[in-house]
Amino acid sequence: MSGDLSHDGDRSIRLGRQIRHWRLVKGLILRDMAKLVGCSESLLSKIENDRTTPSLSTLHKIAVALGLSISDIFGSGESEIVTRANKRNVLLVDGDESDGDRMRLEQLAPAKKGRLLQADMYIIPPGGGSNGEIQHSGEEFGLVIEGSLCLTIENMSYALEAGDSFVFRSELTHSFANNGHTVARVLWINTPPTF
Repeated sequence: MSGDLSHDGDRSIRLGRQIRHWRLVKGLILRDMAKLVGCSESLLSKIENDRTTPSLSTLHKIAVALGLSISDIFGSGESEIVTRANKRNVLLVDGDESDGDRMRLEQLAPAKKGRLLQADMYIIPPGGGSNGEIQHSGEEFGLVIEGSLCLTIENMSYALEAGDSFVFRSELTHSFANNGHTVARVLWINTPPTF
């Protein structure tokens, strides 16, 4: 595997467009949505216009404010059973449009109502991560495929290398960062797909 963040056949989700769509479906005005998320209207407007992307922590707050999971924002793939490597939906998070080193979340299991788990490949550039704590219902499992990851659960940090795995209850505050010098690839599974 290469340390490159680019991906042939990129199926990047226009995250801002999806967020705006769901905000309007829920009947929320920008000001009210910003209050629910705990950010400025200006930041939310930039996100909705795809001029910047939220950190994973902020994206989680947006999903909660909309009563959705991040999987719902992703949308579903072409098949309910097989997802081809070059057909994965991709979310780029944490940065502006000109930033080539944004974290990628590649959807491995298409979102579908009633599904009991969510599986994604997190591709985290050096210095990237959740940029804040996350907390939600469920359980999480991960396997570091490549690179390294610092995972923090309830103020206890764990240094993980390729081949290491983890599991924890999602109700515990958690965050993660790639403090290494190469791209980290992490298979990340959540159940239920609330995130």
